[in-house]
Amino acid sequence: MWHVSVRNAPTDRTLTDAEWATVAAEMVAVAGIAPHGDEHGCRWVAVRHAPDHIHLVATLARQDGRHPRIRGDIPNMHTAARGFETAWGLEPMSPLDTTARRAPATGEKEKAGRRGLTEPARETLQRAVRQAAALATDTTDFLNRLRDAGLRVREHHNATTGAVDGYAVALPGDRADHGSRPVWFSGRTLAYDLSLPRIRERYEPALTPADITRAHTRIREAAALLARAGRTQGAGDVAALGDLLTVAAAVSPAAVRDKVRAAATRFEQASRVPGARTLDGTARTRLKAAARALEHAPRTARGGGAPAVLNLLLALLEAIEAATAWHRAQHHRAQTTAAAQAAFLLREAADLTTTGTPAHTTASRTTSRTVRVTPAPERGPAPPPTVTGVPPRPPTGPHPGPGPGRSR
Repeated sequence: MWHVSVRNAPTDRTLTDAEWATVAAEMVAVAGIAPHGDEHGCRWVAVRHAPDHIHLVATLARQDGRHPRIRGDIPNMHTAARGFETAWGLEPMSPLDTTARRAPATGEKEKAGRRGLTEPARETLQRAVRQAAALATDTTDFLNRLRDAGLRVREHHNATTGAVDGYAVALPGDRADHGSRPVWFSGRTLAYDLSLPRIRERYEPALTPADITRAHTRIREAAALLARAGRTQGAGDVAALGDLLTVAAAVSPAAVRDKVRAAATRFEQASRVPGARTLDGTARTRLKAAARALEHAPRTARGGGAPAVLNLLLALLEAIEAATAWHRAQHHRAQTTAAAQAAFLLREAADLTTTGTPAHTTASRTTSRTVRVTPAPERGPAPPPTVTGVPPRPPTGPHPGPGPGRSR
Protein backbone atom coordinates (compact mmCIF):
# COMPACT_ATOMS: atom_id res chain seq x y z
CA MET A 1 0.00 0.00 0.00
CA TRP A 2 1.00 3.60 -0.66
CA HIS A 3 -0.34 6.42 1.55
CA VAL A 4 0.18 10.18 1.13
CA SER A 5 -1.47 13.16 2.78
CA VAL A 6 -1.67 16.53 0.98
CA ARG A 7 -2.37 19.53 3.17
CA ASN A 8 -3.05 23.24 2.75
CA ALA A 9 -1.44 25.99 4.79
CA PRO A 10 -3.65 27.27 7.66
CA THR A 11 -3.89 30.69 5.97
CA ASP A 12 -5.07 29.31 2.60
CA ARG A 13 -8.69 29.47 1.48
CA THR A 14 -10.75 26.29 1.66
CA LEU A 15 -10.54 24.42 -1.64
CA THR A 16 -13.65 22.92 -3.18
CA ASP A 17 -14.15 19.19 -3.68
CA ALA A 18 -13.57 19.69 -7.41
CA GLU A 19 -10.26 21.44 -6.75
CA TRP A 20 -9.14 18.71 -4.38
CA ALA A 21 -10.11 16.12 -7.00
CA THR A 22 -7.85 17.92 -9.49
CA VAL A 23 -5.03 17.91 -6.95
CA ALA A 24 -5.51 14.21 -6.23
CA ALA A 25 -5.45 13.19 -9.89
CA GLU A 26 -2.32 15.23 -10.55
CA MET A 27 -0.51 13.92 -7.47
CA VAL A 28 -1.04 10.24 -8.29
CA ALA A 29 -0.05 10.95 -11.89
CA VAL A 30 3.28 12.65 -11.15
CA ALA A 31 4.03 10.08 -8.43
CA GLY A 32 3.82 7.27 -10.98
CA ILE A 33 0.82 5.61 -9.33
CA ALA A 34 -1.69 6.34 -12.10
CA PRO A 35 -0.19 8.44 -14.92
CA HIS A 36 -2.65 10.42 -17.01
CA GLY A 37 -4.14 8.27 -19.77
CA ASP A 38 -2.72 5.02 -18.37
CA GLU A 39 -5.62 2.57 -18.09
CA HIS A 40 -3.43 0.01 -16.33
CA GLY A 41 -2.31 2.28 -13.46
CA CYS A 42 -2.68 1.35 -9.81
CA ARG A 43 -6.10 1.57 -8.19
CA TRP A 44 -6.30 4.50 -5.79
CA VAL A 45 -8.76 6.48 -3.69
CA ALA A 46 -8.79 10.02 -2.29
CA VAL A 47 -10.47 10.72 1.07
CA ARG A 48 -11.31 14.18 2.36
CA HIS A 49 -12.40 14.15 5.99
CA ALA A 50 -11.31 17.72 6.89
CA PRO A 51 -11.43 21.07 5.09
CA ASP A 52 -7.66 21.49 4.73
CA HIS A 53 -6.28 18.15 3.51
CA ILE A 54 -6.89 14.87 1.71
CA HIS A 55 -5.46 11.37 2.01
CA LEU A 56 -4.40 9.34 -1.03
CA VAL A 57 -4.20 5.56 -0.75
CA ALA A 58 -3.20 3.19 -3.55
CA THR A 59 -2.25 -0.42 -4.09
CA LEU A 60 1.35 -0.86 -5.27
CA ALA A 61 0.32 -3.16 -8.10
CA ARG A 62 -0.70 -2.10 -11.60
CA GLN A 63 -3.60 -3.69 -13.44
CA ASP A 64 -1.22 -5.25 -15.96
CA GLY A 65 0.66 -7.04 -13.18
CA ARG A 66 3.75 -4.83 -13.26
CA HIS A 67 5.10 -2.79 -10.37
CA PRO A 68 4.63 1.00 -10.59
CA ARG A 69 7.69 3.18 -11.04
CA ILE A 70 7.42 5.54 -8.10
CA ARG A 71 11.07 6.44 -7.53
CA GLY A 72 11.19 10.16 -6.74
CA ASP A 73 7.47 10.30 -6.01
CA ILE A 74 7.68 12.78 -3.14
CA PRO A 75 9.98 15.30 -4.91
CA ASN A 76 7.70 15.14 -7.98
CA MET A 77 4.65 15.75 -5.81
CA HIS A 78 6.32 18.72 -4.14
CA THR A 79 6.94 20.22 -7.58
CA ALA A 80 3.27 19.72 -8.46
CA ALA A 81 2.22 21.32 -5.16
CA ARG A 82 4.30 24.41 -5.95
CA GLY A 83 2.45 24.64 -9.29
CA PHE A 84 -0.96 24.62 -7.60
CA GLU A 85 0.18 27.29 -5.14
CA THR A 86 1.14 29.58 -8.02
CA ALA A 87 -1.95 28.88 -10.14
CA TRP A 88 -4.48 29.27 -7.31
CA GLY A 89 -2.80 32.03 -5.30
CA LEU A 90 -2.07 29.85 -2.26
CA GLU A 91 0.67 30.46 0.27
CA PRO A 92 4.01 29.66 -1.45
CA MET A 93 6.26 27.23 0.37
CA SER A 94 9.95 26.53 -0.01
CA PRO A 95 10.87 24.21 -2.89
CA LEU A 96 12.27 20.82 -1.97
CA ASP A 97 16.00 21.46 -1.51
CA THR A 98 17.12 17.81 -0.89
CA THR A 99 19.39 18.86 2.00
CA ALA A 100 17.54 17.04 4.80
CA ARG A 101 19.42 14.16 6.40
CA ARG A 102 18.48 10.61 5.44
CA ALA A 103 16.43 9.10 8.23
CA PRO A 104 16.57 5.39 9.08
CA ALA A 105 13.87 3.23 7.53
CA THR A 106 11.36 1.40 9.71
CA GLY A 107 13.19 -1.89 9.19
CA GLU A 108 16.47 -0.34 10.37
CA LYS A 109 14.80 0.89 13.56
CA GLU A 110 13.23 -2.49 14.25
CA LYS A 111 16.55 -4.24 13.67
CA ALA A 112 18.27 -1.92 16.16
CA GLY A 113 15.57 -2.73 18.71
CA ARG A 114 16.04 -6.46 18.22
CA ARG A 115 19.80 -6.08 18.73
CA GLY A 116 19.33 -3.98 21.85
CA LEU A 117 20.97 -0.91 20.29
CA THR A 118 20.05 2.63 21.31
CA GLU A 119 19.93 3.81 17.69
CA PRO A 120 19.98 2.34 14.16
CA ALA A 121 23.34 1.65 12.52
CA ARG A 122 22.76 4.48 10.02
CA GLU A 123 22.66 7.07 12.83
CA THR A 124 25.86 5.77 14.44
CA LEU A 125 27.67 5.70 11.11
CA GLN A 126 26.49 9.19 10.13
CA ARG A 127 27.93 10.65 13.33
CA ALA A 128 31.25 8.77 13.09
CA VAL A 129 31.77 9.62 9.41
CA ARG A 130 30.86 13.27 9.95
CA GLN A 131 33.36 13.57 12.78
CA ALA A 132 36.14 11.99 10.69
CA ALA A 133 35.29 14.27 7.74
CA ALA A 134 35.36 17.35 9.96
CA LEU A 135 38.99 16.71 10.98
CA ALA A 136 40.52 14.97 7.94
CA THR A 137 43.25 16.70 5.95
CA ASP A 138 43.24 14.29 2.98
CA THR A 139 41.59 11.06 1.82
CA THR A 140 44.13 8.78 3.50
CA ASP A 141 43.68 10.61 6.79
CA PHE A 142 39.89 10.41 6.42
CA LEU A 143 39.84 6.65 5.81
CA ASN A 144 42.31 6.04 8.64
CA ARG A 145 40.10 8.03 11.02
CA LEU A 146 37.15 5.83 10.06
CA ARG A 147 39.14 2.70 10.86
CA ASP A 148 40.43 4.19 14.10
CA ALA A 149 36.80 4.84 15.09
CA GLY A 150 36.20 1.07 14.87
CA LEU A 151 34.25 1.05 11.58
CA ARG A 152 34.68 -1.44 8.77
CA VAL A 153 35.79 0.44 5.65
CA ARG A 154 35.56 -0.64 2.02
CA GLU A 155 37.34 1.49 -0.56
CA HIS A 156 36.23 1.85 -4.17
CA HIS A 157 39.02 2.36 -6.69
CA ASN A 158 38.82 3.82 -10.19
CA ALA A 159 39.22 1.01 -12.73
CA THR A 160 41.57 3.08 -14.91
CA THR A 161 43.75 5.03 -12.48
CA GLY A 162 43.43 2.92 -9.37
CA ALA A 163 42.76 6.03 -7.27
CA VAL A 164 40.21 5.92 -4.46
CA ASP A 165 36.96 7.45 -5.74
CA GLY A 166 34.48 6.21 -3.16
CA TYR A 167 34.02 4.39 0.11
CA ALA A 168 31.49 2.46 2.18
CA VAL A 169 31.33 1.80 5.92
CA ALA A 170 29.73 -0.84 8.12
CA LEU A 171 29.33 -1.36 11.85
CA PRO A 172 31.03 -4.47 13.23
CA GLY A 173 28.34 -7.04 13.96
CA ASP A 174 25.75 -5.43 11.67
CA ARG A 175 25.12 -8.19 9.14
CA ALA A 176 22.44 -9.29 6.67
CA ASP A 177 21.40 -12.49 4.85
CA HIS A 178 21.55 -14.64 7.98
CA GLY A 179 24.88 -13.15 9.00
CA SER A 180 26.63 -13.92 5.72
CA ARG A 181 27.64 -10.35 4.83
CA PRO A 182 28.12 -6.92 6.44
CA VAL A 183 25.56 -4.17 5.86
CA TRP A 184 27.49 -1.54 3.92
CA PHE A 185 26.50 2.13 3.62
CA SER A 186 28.14 4.35 1.04
CA GLY A 187 28.80 7.92 2.11
CA ARG A 188 26.18 9.27 -0.29
CA THR A 189 23.49 7.04 1.21
CA LEU A 190 24.34 8.23 4.71
CA ALA A 191 23.91 11.93 3.95
CA TYR A 192 23.82 14.40 1.11
CA ASP A 193 27.27 15.81 1.95
CA LEU A 194 29.14 12.65 2.99
CA SER A 195 30.07 11.35 -0.46
CA LEU A 196 33.84 11.30 -1.02
CA PRO A 197 33.82 14.15 -3.60
CA ARG A 198 31.90 16.40 -1.19
CA ILE A 199 34.16 15.48 1.72
CA ARG A 200 37.24 16.29 -0.36
CA GLU A 201 35.93 19.83 -0.85
CA ARG A 202 36.25 20.34 2.91
CA TYR A 203 39.88 19.33 3.37
CA GLU A 204 42.22 21.89 4.86
CA PRO A 205 45.99 21.43 5.38
CA ALA A 206 47.13 20.22 8.76
CA LEU A 207 47.33 23.09 11.25
CA THR A 208 49.49 23.74 14.28
CA PRO A 209 47.79 22.52 17.51
CA ALA A 210 46.24 25.34 19.50
CA ASP A 211 44.58 25.68 22.87
CA ILE A 212 40.90 26.40 23.50
CA THR A 213 41.43 30.15 23.90
CA ARG A 214 42.63 30.38 20.31
CA ALA A 215 39.70 28.20 19.28
CA HIS A 216 36.95 30.49 20.51
CA THR A 217 38.86 33.56 19.28
CA ARG A 218 38.90 32.10 15.77
CA ILE A 219 35.20 31.24 16.01
CA ARG A 220 34.32 34.84 16.87
CA GLU A 221 36.47 36.10 14.01
CA ALA A 222 34.67 33.68 11.68
CA ALA A 223 31.26 34.82 12.94
CA ALA A 224 32.12 38.42 12.07
CA LEU A 225 33.20 37.40 8.56
CA LEU A 226 30.07 35.29 8.00
CA ALA A 227 27.88 38.21 9.06
CA ARG A 228 29.37 40.19 6.15
CA ALA A 229 29.09 37.39 3.55
CA GLY A 230 27.10 38.11 0.41
CA ARG A 231 24.76 35.91 -1.57
CA THR A 232 27.50 34.07 -3.47
CA GLN A 233 29.62 33.43 -0.37
CA GLY A 234 28.94 31.61 2.83
CA ALA A 235 28.25 28.05 1.65
CA GLY A 236 31.74 26.97 2.69
CA ASP A 237 31.45 28.88 5.95
CA VAL A 238 28.26 27.15 7.11
CA ALA A 239 29.66 23.76 6.03
CA ALA A 240 32.79 24.39 8.12
CA LEU A 241 30.64 25.54 11.03
CA GLY A 242 28.74 22.25 10.86
CA ASP A 243 32.05 20.38 11.02
CA LEU A 244 33.13 22.46 14.00
CA LEU A 245 29.92 21.70 15.90
CA THR A 246 30.46 17.98 15.24
CA VAL A 247 33.94 18.18 16.77
CA ALA A 248 32.71 20.33 19.67
CA ALA A 249 30.04 17.75 20.47
CA ALA A 250 32.69 15.03 20.62
CA VAL A 251 35.04 16.92 22.98
CA SER A 252 32.54 18.78 25.19
CA PRO A 253 32.39 18.02 28.93
CA ALA A 254 29.81 15.45 29.98
CA ALA A 255 27.55 18.08 31.56
CA VAL A 256 26.79 19.73 28.22
CA ARG A 257 27.69 17.02 25.71
CA ASP A 258 24.12 15.91 25.02
CA LYS A 259 22.98 19.49 24.35
CA VAL A 260 25.93 20.26 22.08
CA ARG A 261 25.46 16.97 20.22
CA ALA A 262 21.76 17.76 19.74
CA ALA A 263 22.70 21.23 18.45
CA ALA A 264 25.17 19.70 16.00
CA THR A 265 22.49 17.31 14.78
CA ARG A 266 19.96 20.11 14.29
CA PHE A 267 22.53 22.29 12.50
CA GLU A 268 23.31 19.55 9.97
CA GLN A 269 20.74 20.77 7.45
CA ALA A 270 21.88 24.35 7.96
CA SER A 271 25.40 23.27 6.94
CA ARG A 272 24.10 22.18 3.52
CA VAL A 273 23.08 24.94 1.12
CA PRO A 274 20.44 24.20 -1.57
CA GLY A 275 21.75 23.86 -5.11
CA ALA A 276 25.14 22.94 -6.52
CA ARG A 277 27.42 25.46 -4.83
CA THR A 278 31.15 25.39 -4.29
CA LEU A 279 32.23 25.54 -0.68
CA ASP A 280 33.68 29.03 -0.82
CA GLY A 281 33.74 31.30 2.20
CA THR A 282 35.94 33.85 3.92
CA ALA A 283 35.36 32.39 7.41
CA ARG A 284 36.03 28.78 6.47
CA THR A 285 39.74 28.70 7.30
CA ARG A 286 39.20 30.10 10.81
CA LEU A 287 36.44 27.59 11.54
CA LYS A 288 38.57 24.68 10.36
CA ALA A 289 41.46 25.97 12.48
CA ALA A 290 39.16 26.11 15.50
CA ALA A 291 38.10 22.50 14.87
CA ARG A 292 41.75 21.45 14.76
CA ALA A 293 42.42 23.33 18.00
CA LEU A 294 39.58 21.49 19.73
CA GLU A 295 40.90 18.16 18.48
CA HIS A 296 44.19 18.85 20.25
CA ALA A 297 42.47 20.05 23.43
CA PRO A 298 39.89 17.30 24.00
CA ARG A 299 39.50 17.92 27.72
CA THR A 300 38.00 21.38 27.52
CA ALA A 301 38.01 22.07 31.24
CA ARG A 302 41.81 21.93 31.32
CA GLY A 303 41.84 25.15 29.34
CA GLY A 304 40.29 27.09 32.20
CA GLY A 305 37.37 25.16 33.66
CA ALA A 306 33.76 26.26 33.30
CA PRO A 307 34.61 29.79 32.05
CA ALA A 308 36.51 28.31 29.10
CA VAL A 309 33.58 26.02 28.27
CA LEU A 310 31.18 28.96 28.49
CA ASN A 311 33.39 31.10 26.25
CA LEU A 312 33.46 28.31 23.67
CA LEU A 313 29.68 27.86 23.75
CA LEU A 314 29.03 31.59 23.47
CA ALA A 315 31.45 31.85 20.54
CA LEU A 316 29.69 28.95 18.82
CA LEU A 317 26.33 30.60 19.53
CA GLU A 318 27.57 33.83 17.96
CA ALA A 319 28.63 31.94 14.82
CA ILE A 320 25.35 30.05 14.59
CA GLU A 321 23.34 33.25 14.90
CA ALA A 322 25.40 34.73 12.08
CA ALA A 323 24.66 31.60 10.02
CA THR A 324 20.94 31.91 10.86
CA ALA A 325 20.90 35.50 9.63
CA TRP A 326 22.83 34.58 6.46
CA HIS A 327 20.38 31.78 5.60
CA ARG A 328 17.44 34.09 6.25
CA ALA A 329 18.94 36.67 3.87
CA GLN A 330 19.18 33.99 1.17
CA HIS A 331 15.57 32.84 1.85
CA HIS A 332 16.67 29.33 2.85
CA ARG A 333 13.68 28.50 5.05
CA ALA A 334 14.62 24.99 6.12
CA GLN A 335 18.20 26.00 6.88
CA THR A 336 17.11 29.09 8.81
CA THR A 337 14.85 26.96 11.01
CA ALA A 338 17.55 24.34 11.59
CA ALA A 339 20.15 26.96 12.56
CA ALA A 340 17.73 28.73 14.91
CA GLN A 341 16.93 25.47 16.69
CA ALA A 342 20.65 24.69 17.03
CA ALA A 343 21.18 28.12 18.62
CA PHE A 344 18.36 27.43 21.07
CA LEU A 345 20.03 24.18 22.16
CA LEU A 346 23.44 25.84 22.53
CA ARG A 347 21.89 28.54 24.67
CA GLU A 348 20.53 25.79 26.92
CA ALA A 349 24.03 24.28 27.11
CA ALA A 350 25.46 27.67 28.10
CA ASP A 351 22.86 27.91 30.88
CA LEU A 352 23.89 24.48 32.14
CA THR A 353 27.50 25.67 32.26
CA THR A 354 26.69 28.76 34.30
CA THR A 355 24.03 27.33 36.64
CA GLY A 356 24.16 23.56 36.44
CA THR A 357 20.38 23.51 35.88
CA PRO A 358 18.33 23.16 32.68
CA ALA A 359 17.76 26.28 30.60
CA HIS A 360 14.01 26.39 31.18
CA THR A 361 14.63 27.18 34.86
CA THR A 362 16.93 30.09 34.06
CA ALA A 363 15.18 31.62 31.09
CA SER A 364 14.93 34.98 32.78
CA ARG A 365 18.74 35.13 33.01
CA THR A 366 19.34 34.25 29.35
CA THR A 367 20.28 37.24 27.23
CA SER A 368 19.58 37.09 23.51
CA ARG A 369 22.15 38.60 21.19
CA THR A 370 21.62 40.49 17.95
CA VAL A 371 23.30 39.66 14.66
CA ARG A 372 23.21 41.80 11.54
CA VAL A 373 24.01 40.59 8.06
CA THR A 374 25.67 43.20 5.90
CA PRO A 375 26.28 41.90 2.36
CA ALA A 376 29.39 43.08 0.59
CA PRO A 377 28.89 45.74 -2.10
CA GLU A 378 27.35 44.46 -5.34
CA ARG A 379 26.51 41.13 -3.70
CA GLY A 380 23.56 39.66 -1.92
CA PRO A 381 20.16 40.97 -0.94
CA ALA A 382 19.45 43.98 1.17
CA PRO A 383 20.22 43.50 4.86
CA PRO A 384 17.32 41.74 6.61
CA PRO A 385 15.84 42.86 9.91
CA THR A 386 17.95 42.18 12.95
CA VAL A 387 17.73 38.76 14.55
CA THR A 388 16.83 39.04 18.22
CA GLY A 389 16.70 35.80 20.10
CA VAL A 390 15.77 32.41 18.73
CA PRO A 391 12.22 31.06 18.61
CA PRO A 392 11.53 27.88 20.57
CA ARG A 393 11.65 24.59 18.75
CA PRO A 394 8.35 23.72 17.04
CA PRO A 395 6.20 21.10 18.78
CA THR A 396 6.45 17.53 17.67
CA GLY A 397 3.60 15.91 15.81
CA PRO A 398 2.09 16.15 12.31
CA HIS A 399 3.56 18.94 10.20
CA PRO A 400 0.99 21.72 9.79
CA GLY A 401 2.32 23.07 6.51
CA PRO A 402 1.15 22.24 2.99
CA GLY A 403 2.59 19.62 0.71
CA PRO A 404 2.74 15.84 0.62
CA GLY A 405 3.89 13.55 3.37
CA ARG A 406 4.13 9.80 3.02
CA SER A 407 3.93 6.58 4.97
CA ARG A 408 4.29 3.06 3.68
